[in-house]
Amino acid sequence: MQTKPGNVSRLLSQLNESATLAMARLSRELAQQGQPIVSLSLGEPDFNTPEFIKDAAKQALDDNITHYPPVNGILEVRQAIAKKFKRDNNLDYSPDQIVISTGAKQAIANTIYALVNPGDEVIMPSPFWVSYAEMVRLVGGVPVMLPASVEHDFKITADQLANAINEKTKLIIYSSPCNPTGSVYSRAELEAFAEVIQRKEELYVISDEIYEHINFGERTTSIASIGNMIERTITVNGVSKAFAMTGWRIGFIGAPKWIADACNKMQGQITSGANSIAQMATKAAMEADPEVIQPMIETFRKRRDLVFGLLSEIPGLKINKPEGAFYFFPDVSSYFGKRNGDTVIENATDLSMYLLKTEYVALVTGDAFGDPNCIRISYATSEDILQEALKRIARGLATLK
Repeated sequence: MQTKPGNVSRLLSQLNESATLAMARLSRELAQQGQPIVSLSLGEPDFNTPEFIKDAAKQALDDNITHYPPVNGILEVRQAIAKKFKRDNNLDYSPDQIVISTGAKQAIANTIYALVNPGDEVIMPSPFWVSYAEMVRLVGGVPVMLPASVEHDFKITADQLANAINEKTKLIIYSSPCNPTGSVYSRAELEAFAEVIQRKEELYVISDEIYEHINFGERTTSIASIGNMIERTITVNGVSKAFAMTGWRIGFIGAPKWIADACNKMQGQITSGANSIAQMATKAAMEADPEVIQPMIETFRKRRDLVFGLLSEIPGLKINKPEGAFYFFPDVSSYFGKRNGDTVIENATDLSMYLLKTEYVALVTGDAFGDPNCIRISYATSEDILQEALKRIARGLATLK
């Protein structure tokens, strides 16, 4: 019997644990030890799935939709997603250009595996979602981070993008509204990106639109709706955020058919089709008027305004006012070099751990998102919890001299 751990593969040993999931795990462990943890680490709405969606899942059970689904998804669900793309995004995708996956994370991974060869460069505006870079590294690709600061609303320019593209560039990945910053690219900004992208052949874009409906300004623009970008774009979306369906694990892409076919092939060897009951629940969500989730969006707006006000009162923080998603990403670098006793804050990771250990507030270091000067704060929780958390954060920061 083997009594000590063996060696994992070299591939796995190169893979970093998701920082958001790692902090969630650590905070759960402390809570189990009796510590009064307040967690603002996970991007999960605190709402329950709407009743009409749960009713659709119950009906699917009664209708015995419990067998293996097609790898790319149940046809009528893909048809509903195609109609959603047309209604909400002015995108013409046929059902055979859509692949339903076990979450948007798998949809993005499928696409990266389908398109990126070892040595290919993948541009990602920084800050970016934690898993983008790790997925690219897994296939031997090279992440190329384009930094954007809080002073510029964490958004890159078309000139930055143009200067980063070279003969090795294969893919660009971005999210709008953005995780972790909440920033939203305007149509004019995306039009400028599109003009740059179309100068190079065989250059593609993953447009991560999972926070599409959690938007407090103008409607989110899909870059695939600009010019002929639909031939260059993989549009990623899902139901987890806007419809409070994180546990249902459904995401999807709309893409040129050859890319959809490649993702279907990839998924067929890894997981096969996504959960059939969750797919039928997704159909109900896709067919619903987005107005049904507007009360949830308005609640997020109120929380955004509350947290913005409270963060603005804390000395030394640099913040933007996010136009979407449910995150703040304050620059905390003014606290680097400060200390409390023997504890010295050298970076955002140190600061996150300090606030966890002293004030029992779980946040995520910005280093995982490509910006070591920041921390991510999720406001996808109640106002009472947010007020308590921000009080603790302010108190903890005030102890650093």
